[in-house]
Amino acid sequence: MKRLIFVYLPAFLIVLVTTQVFAQKVDFQPKMDSLFGGLDTHSKFMGTVAIIDNGAIAYSRAVGLANVEMGVKATTSTKYRIGSITKMFTSVMIYQLFEEKRLTPETKLSVYFPQLPNAVNINIKDLLLHQSGLWSVTEDSLYLEWCVNPISREDLLGKMKIHESLFQPGKKSEYSNSNYILLGFIIEDNTGKSYATNLKERITEKIGLKSTAFGGKINVSKNEATSYSREPDSWEKENETDMSVPGGAGAIVSTSEDLAHFANALFNGQLINNASLQDMIKTEGDYGKGIFSMPFYDMQGYGHTGGIDGFRSVLVYFPEKKLGVAMISNGLNYVQNDILIAVMSIYLGRPYTLPDLTTKHVNADVLKSYEGIYSKKDFPLKITLKLEGNNLTAQATGQSSFALEAVSETEFKFDAAGIVITFPSPGKLNLKQGGMEFLMERE
Repeated sequence: MKRLIFVYLPAFLIVLVTTQVFAQKVDFQPKMDSLFGGLDTHSKFMGTVAIIDNGAIAYSRAVGLANVEMGVKATTSTKYRIGSITKMFTSVMIYQLFEEKRLTPETKLSVYFPQLPNAVNINIKDLLLHQSGLWSVTEDSLYLEWCVNPISREDLLGKMKIHESLFQPGKKSEYSNSNYILLGFIIEDNTGKSYATNLKERITEKIGLKSTAFGGKINVSKNEATSYSREPDSWEKENETDMSVPGGAGAIVSTSEDLAHFANALFNGQLINNASLQDMIKTEGDYGKGIFSMPFYDMQGYGHTGGIDGFRSVLVYFPEKKLGVAMISNGLNYVQNDILIAVMSIYLGRPYTLPDLTTKHVNADVLKSYEGIYSKKDFPLKITLKLEGNNLTAQATGQSSFALEAVSETEFKFDAAGIVITFPSPGKLNLKQGGMEFLMERE
């Protein structure tokens, strides 16, 4: 499975900050349709988006294919894996157990899993806040090999058990999927029911979500999407993680509309009480409890992002506006952050210029002149450029290669990671990503 390259930007904080306020435009839909039409035409995004406003879906759109091999078009009812947005659901169910006095934030992990490192000192709150110090099973060097097969609870716990604590609980924040896998197990053991049954009884049936459930093997005939990564001229099918692996950390499937309704229900008292909600969204250390602060200009939002195999997702809700956005993709060749900012800007009537997604043809001789290995003394990676077929490709040390798209003869981009590479003079390469810039020289 491919990974974003060079630098890894925070996936949960997709923000701009200013005090300016713009009124919502009445007719936002043509521009929104143009945005997603362009992303579709230029193979930048396959998936769905939904906007909820005062409890009603104000916009819903699907583009691309749910399954490329079978030519199945995506619809607004197509189901996608939502990855770590699952953690919001898990957190809600934990808070329900708090309210029912079946658990407390101080309940020790040792009550359920005494065999785990430092379990006697780790409590539920530590797990919720990613402050447990537990090693994340998804950091296993062989994870991509074994994650595609079913795994028992005992084997997952065994993988967690053999790694010592990274730090004492409550001393720092470090994102770990193990925290929410364990919270999913605790929900099961505390209630005597499976995570799937708890999800159904405690959330989906309660608020009327028809397309949200604990996932299984992808079934295209049941309107479930397959995920892909983008190659220069095609979508390449991604591996399929077995859902016994992510569990309460990432095993839910849903639709954008269902996610929007879930967020609206959460922030309007339909799932947990206000005291629980306020505690859930309170940032302690780096995170809230299964949810993150996601401001947009002067609006305070809360939500989560997700990624599993080739699926990417984001859910954000702005309580004061009663406004939420959910977006799920099964093929992404653009920065999700930038699409979310575009959606919010267009819907709220902020000045926004649609991106130019066209690419320029550059002569092969020009492309070949850029080949070589580029480095910088204080930059930890070397970048190798090669001409492969008709494409200039880039590869950082220890990472997968990817094809660059030409903006001009001297400027190239890789939209999936927000990378821009320019050649200011012979033998020099300028790399821009996430507000950082590095001038490198050919060796």
